[in-house]
Amino acid sequence: MQLPKDAVLLRIFVGEGEKCHGKPLYEAVVMKARELHLAGATVLRGPLGYGHSSRIHTAKILRLSEDLPMVIEIVDTQDKIDAFLPILDGMIGSGLVTLEKVQVLRYGPQREDRPG
Repeated sequence: MQLPKDAVLLRIFVGEGEKCHGKPLYEAVVMKARELHLAGATVLRGPLGYGHSSRIHTAKILRLSEDLPMVIEIVDTQDKIDAFLPILDGMIGSGLVTLEKVQVLRYGPQREDRPG
């Protein structure tokens, strides 16, 4: 699959404890993105954060949280991300969703003849 240089980054901030049809929301979102053949998705788990409630979520040992921040990042063309947004809206109860234009510098395997 070829990804154009000008693409869109969809970033979704949710809590680790959020669910969608009984499974973790972050997992459901990534599986749906894969099913729809979006170019790529990554989930990042944050050790510390807070959202609209201003309640701190942390991974510190003395204060274990069951709802750590999760960030889902998906990159693809504007058209494919735009088509994904209504589906995403039906999956997410609360969270923050952002979009930004990005430039794709590389997508896919590295060339074998690369020095070093």
